[in-house]
Amino acid sequence: MKEVLVAEDEAMLRVLAVEVLQDAGFHVREAADGHDALELLKQNPGIKVLVSDVKMPRMDGYALSQAALALKPDLRIVLTTGYAQEPPANISGCRQIQTLQKPFDLMRLIEIVESLAS
Repeated sequence: MKEVLVAEDEAMLRVLAVEVLQDAGFHVREAADGHDALELLKQNPGIKVLVSDVKMPRMDGYALSQAALALKPDLRIVLTTGYAQEPPANISGCRQIQTLQKPFDLMRLIEIVESLAS
């Protein structure tokens, strides 16, 4: 089973994303901020895709992406944001990062995660 990590500080959005991805057949872990997400990545080497909000407490999605790619260079990342911006060019592995604008279509989330996890 393909493993996905959802990092989102807004509880309702996190629960919704987790449930939708679980229903699509993924094994999903969840974190309320970037710091906890990084710890889960360290503890669970099978995680293939990280879905992360950009704006989070303690560690934002950009810092999480940088640290996650340093830890696991083959990780695929989806950054969700309500702002019109792309990942900073200084994030190594930037080609592995996709951006999904909020509010996002849940079916689109599933499509992106499926394409990245395969």
